[in-house]
Amino acid sequence: MPELTRPPTHPDPRLVLVTGPSGAGRSTAIRALEDAGYETIDNLPLGLLERLFSGPPPARPMALGLGTRNRDFSSHALLEALDLLRGLPGPSPELLYLDCRADILERRYNETRRRHPMAPDLGPREGIAREFAMLETVRDAADVLIDTSSLSPHELRAAVEKWFAPEDRQALALTVQSFSYKRALPQVADLVFDCRFLRNPHWVDDLRPLTGADPEVADYVAADKNFDPFFGKLMDMIDLLLPAYLTEGRGHLVIGFGCTGGKHRSVFMAESVAQALAYRGWQVSIRHRELDRFATLPGRRPGDTANGDDEA
Repeated sequence: MPELTRPPTHPDPRLVLVTGPSGAGRSTAIRALEDAGYETIDNLPLGLLERLFSGPPPARPMALGLGTRNRDFSSHALLEALDLLRGLPGPSPELLYLDCRADILERRYNETRRRHPMAPDLGPREGIAREFAMLETVRDAADVLIDTSSLSPHELRAAVEKWFAPEDRQALALTVQSFSYKRALPQVADLVFDCRFLRNPHWVDDLRPLTGADPEVADYVAADKNFDPFFGKLMDMIDLLLPAYLTEGRGHLVIGFGCTGGKHRSVFMAESVAQALAYRGWQVSIRHRELDRFATLPGRRPGDTANGDDEA
């Protein structure tokens, strides 16, 4: 499937049908849509769709989770349901397909020790193969496809919000993330900056066990002659871009900083940029992917007493 661009702004209410292979993250996506203001129904039997929309159109956005666990589910029935909904008054349905690699799904099933709904008496590998074959035509019909293979639940929520959160729900939400290039780029990042040109604390014995959130590492990286000009030009660019993204109607922006191990330089850069944005009045979420740490900084100005740095 070709790379999809964000669809144009939709007048509320929207109607989103969420499907994909079992274990790909449908429940997480449904919860994200519910938190964004959608009325949600998960595991809805396809036979009830017509009855659900036989009355007046919904007054607020609605998301429906449709999975192969339902007794009346089939790809043909789902595609017929899409055609049916497109012929009814109200919003045209959008199909969100959550995809995932087979080996990742198998690992998730083995970790949870759950039986696969398509092969309850066999191993998950057989069930996954059957489900992929069943869903092939549904996948091809998707309006939005999100591959969750390398996404954490947090990143999946951000991706769903980026596509489907109501545009007037809140001002631009910012996430600043550190990562290791050894583990690939974060899939949902909008802006990515490589910090590997800064001197590396890994080669200093006393600094190696620390992280970029520790003051000793921060001082070491900040003393690099390239840090100040890079940080200044970077913040000038971000200050230029954020109002433009707001004008364009963006609801969420992810800024990523990468280094070799995702522990020192990228962490320090993410912390520094997040702090600078918070002092400009932006609310910022921070994620250090390789450290598995999350935090939120509320927008504040110099002199505010609340630190807002507790880990989420």
